[in-house]
Amino acid sequence: MDKNTKINRLRWNEATSIHEKSDFYDVEGFKAGKSTLKSIELVELGDLEGKSILHLQCHFGLDSLSLARMGAKVTGVDLSDEAIELAKKLSNETGVHADFICADILQLPDVLDRQYDIVYTSYGVLCWISDLNLWGSIIAKYLKPEGIFFMVEGHPIGNILEYNTITQKFEVEYNYFFTDPILCRSNTTYGDRSVLMENEEFYQWDHSVGEILNSLIKNGLYILKFDEYPYSAYEKFEGKMIYENDGWWKIKDEVKIPLLFSVKATK
Repeated sequence: MDKNTKINRLRWNEATSIHEKSDFYDVEGFKAGKSTLKSIELVELGDLEGKSILHLQCHFGLDSLSLARMGAKVTGVDLSDEAIELAKKLSNETGVHADFICADILQLPDVLDRQYDIVYTSYGVLCWISDLNLWGSIIAKYLKPEGIFFMVEGHPIGNILEYNTITQKFEVEYNYFFTDPILCRSNTTYGDRSVLMENEEFYQWDHSVGEILNSLIKNGLYILKFDEYPYSAYEKFEGKMIYENDGWWKIKDEVKIPLLFSVKATK
């Protein structure tokens, strides 16, 4: 494991304990039977009864266990050992079975050797991937022939913008075409911005839409569907968004920019 990945693991280990207690993740609601899956993935994944699913970057397993509640046989993978331990604990407490593996997904072939009907990943995953071509090859490796890959993720266009609270306008702050690792600093996490974190540093990578799609195509996947959405799974731009009853954060005024996209592909 390289230096950047080790730093990111420390960050996610600390975030796990914060997220477990947060309203954002609502662990008690999940224990009571609430699904953490959102409308986009529920529609696109469809009937999961008896399907085998590999869930990449599963955090502490709420989505993995929600998929298992729908009848799927789920394996969740995450970099954070603290997150995986919590996922196993929640599996035991709820009686919902899923397998969980602690691993850097780019090194997953070292510890896992089987194929799945579906490979799934979602919401805030690609910025932690340093090598998208290797990522695409991992997906292809674990998909059965004619298996489905589905991803829903933050849109790269939304990632280059910041909202200026003084001018009340969106401004381009970041380079769309940037491949080097980005050293970031933040003393809070999206799950609960009221809690200060000790591990402030972490590394991320930006990826263009073309890079994302080509990483799948180059590794033998056929793109079935690509969609874009003008809303987010969290308050991406503080003070500029409103949470609506359908479970999405939307920009308050008539400005429409893509904040999420989804890809469905097959092998």
